[in-house]
Amino acid sequence: KLIIREGSAAKDFEALAPLVQLYPDRCMFCSDDKHPDELTQWHINALVKRSLALGAPLFDALQAACVNPVRHYGLPVGLLQVGDPADFIEVDDLSNFNILRTFIDGHLTFDANVADPASLVPRVVPRIVNQFSTPHKQPAEFRVPAQDGGLLVIEAIDGQLVTGRSIIDPRVSENQVVADPQRDLLKIVLADRYGGGPPAVAFIRRFGLRTGAIASSVSHDSHNLIAVGCTDDEIATAINALIDVRGGISVAEGNAVDVLPLPIAGLMSDRDGREVAAEYSRLDRRAKELGSQLSAPFMTLSFMALTVIPELKLGPQGLFDVEQFAFVPMFV
Repeated sequence: KLIIREGSAAKDFEALAPLVQLYPDRCMFCSDDKHPDELTQWHINALVKRSLALGAPLFDALQAACVNPVRHYGLPVGLLQVGDPADFIEVDDLSNFNILRTFIDGHLTFDANVADPASLVPRVVPRIVNQFSTPHKQPAEFRVPAQDGGLLVIEAIDGQLVTGRSIIDPRVSENQVVADPQRDLLKIVLADRYGGGPPAVAFIRRFGLRTGAIASSVSHDSHNLIAVGCTDDEIATAINALIDVRGGISVAEGNAVDVLPLPIAGLMSDRDGREVAAEYSRLDRRAKELGSQLSAPFMTLSFMALTVIPELKLGPQGLFDVEQFAFVPMFV
């Protein structure tokens, strides 16, 4: 089966959607790595609408959205057959797919005409599970002494999980290699959230920050703390704010910092989804006000530690060349 995926940072739907028309029984729609603000706007329903606009027959698109995933994974979800749980949605029409009502196991769980949709479902208080143990970080831990040679740099690519690489002349101050926002060269730091080992430090381009730093405990696959920023002090401020709340996302500028806590494993919130979406949108705007031109800076950041996707990423021991599958030096 082919999972046709659309996320906040990686946009693959347009390239893969024509396969629905060729293999309607082998394709499945997927929303993966989507930020909460986008989830309040659209989900699989929008992929069905877009598939129809690209020429897919109606029931082929619906099969990819509703039937193939249930059958492939054996999900305990109704398919509107006799004896099935009553799991279904009502939409306004078969062109726009705006959701009017949602039923799960026969119970109304969403109604577009209800002012407070959360009132339809009893509040479930989740159990907080979070393995998080690391001390505050000091800016001195992020220093990079100057060495001979060019600086090997990660090149982030908007809308992609893959990265590029470049070799540039470092900016040196007091015998330390420092960020150079005027050249869109920022420092990237990976801090172990589980044991508090020494942080890994490298440099990255295409994040676009002119000042400040952003940090996150959502960083695939180990979900350590990861940050990019213009100064060591601001990177430390952003990371330490997350240490204080045991995970989340943060934006720092000078000594000021905004945080969205994610208390469940440093990945999820126990608050209402719409509240979290609004808070995330605010931090996303702050990151872009600091200069980032990425469509999803926090989601892009979360993939910079994923050392199985080419070309160059940051692992716990430093820069990792995925094609060589080995750690490589910062100076070349």
